[in-house]
Amino acid sequence: MRKYLVIYEKTTTGFSAYVPDLPGVIATGKTKTSIEKNIYEAIQFHIEGLKLEKLPIPRYTSLGETLVFSV
Repeated sequence: MRKYLVIYEKTTTGFSAYVPDLPGVIATGKTKTSIEKNIYEAIQFHIEGLKLEKLPIPRYTSLGETLVFSV
């Protein structure tokens, strides 16, 4: 089992997401729900491709945190 940090960003047309530990794994969607589904599928597709090519599956190295500031 592996876990990966996913970065979600709000765009003018919806959302985008990427996975820092899996270069090239990106997804877009109009809603938060759709982008969650799309990035999950993109990660699965990428890992399946790595397995088929007998390439190593990267371990996670990125960590994330949300900090809250009073402004």
